[in-house]
Amino acid sequence: MPTVFRGAIPSPRYRVVPAFRGAISSPRYQLASAVPHVIAGPTPPQLLYNPTKLSFWGRNSVAAEEAFAKACHVPEIFISDEQVEAWAEQHGHGEATVIEVLDWMMNDGFKQDDRAYDDGPHFAVNWTNVSILQNAIAHGPIKLGIAANQLERIFQSHPKDGWCATGFEDDTKYDHCVSLCGYGTFAWMASQLRVQLPEGIAGATPGYGMFTWGTIGIIDHPSMLAITCEAWLRNPTTVPE
Repeated sequence: MPTVFRGAIPSPRYRVVPAFRGAISSPRYQLASAVPHVIAGPTPPQLLYNPTKLSFWGRNSVAAEEAFAKACHVPEIFISDEQVEAWAEQHGHGEATVIEVLDWMMNDGFKQDDRAYDDGPHFAVNWTNVSILQNAIAHGPIKLGIAANQLERIFQSHPKDGWCATGFEDDTKYDHCVSLCGYGTFAWMASQLRVQLPEGIAGATPGYGMFTWGTIGIIDHPSMLAITCEAWLRNPTTVPE
């Protein structure tokens, strides 16, 4: 069964809200024809993108994930909620396929402070292969299409950084977009997020950092596999200005 926190009191940034989604899985033919990511360069033993400033970034999870990816830039680029909402409205504001947003962001990214923040080209990532996935994360946060019902239950029980997701069952009702933003043991990632692991979670368990709904939590590998339908690397995540 999934691990659920109890009795959490959210701070002002961490508020329980309707868990907005707004993602449609990309067509299979587009996934099949995408250029795959191949291992290149070093893969650190552990890694976590943990920007100093996060937000919910609006109602569309596919656009919100793009704003999070920009925040992972060095130096950090914080796109305002208003800009993300405006971008989403310009592109229909409703649901969109994951690959549509990736395509749009390459040439029509966020506009802020008289600057444009576009994505680089995107590459399909084999999320079932640990070596490939971790190497891809070493290049930048990975955009995932997922089924969110089980994840939402975890988030609503602990709506702040450090939620832990384990024990997920297979789910193919894909409707959400998140960012896979790190990897390492649960203990190491909890230390980076400055939280304590809940009772029953083994600190040595391998897992991934995951951004969604304004928070970064930790998910184990089997649970990530159970809910994921696609994974993408933008390389570079943000086109140099």
